[in-house]
Amino acid sequence: MASTITAGTLTVKITENVSLNSTNYDSVNILTIPSINEVNQRIVTLAPQAQVILFTFDTETGPGQYVSSDVQYLRITNKDDAHSVGINIQTIGGGGQNNWTILNSGRSYILGSAATSMEAVASAVVGTPVLQDIAKITAYGPTAAAYMDLECYIAST
Repeated sequence: MASTITAGTLTVKITENVSLNSTNYDSVNILTIPSINEVNQRIVTLAPQAQVILFTFDTETGPGQYVSSDVQYLRITNKDDAHSVGINIQTIGGGGQNNWTILNSGRSYILGSAATSMEAVASAVVGTPVLQDIAKITAYGPTAAAYMDLECYIAST
């Protein structure tokens, strides 16, 4: 059976507007990504002080799992109006290195690829980077008293 899905073009538009002392410092950046044929968008609710897997990556698709080389765009947006969330990106190489970052309320984290896109090392000196595939992305709601919502969006070819 042949697919009846026609691939589309994803358009990502980032707009920044600020006026300082009557001078505008505005910027618009538009990215178009052709041949997108798979999109997943969902809201994930994090329980207080719980770690949740948002995405896993491998060579085949599955529940919450995406093909690393097919991922063209990934966005995580913290929909909470007051609390930050920890985002962990674990790479495949080197025994699974971890990179934690804080995503403040209302902010987004964007990746353009899951394949050969990051290096996480436990060293004060990093020479030439050896980029690795991402194995999984998890989130941790560090606040003990609040449930938090994250919007997760991923587009693949």
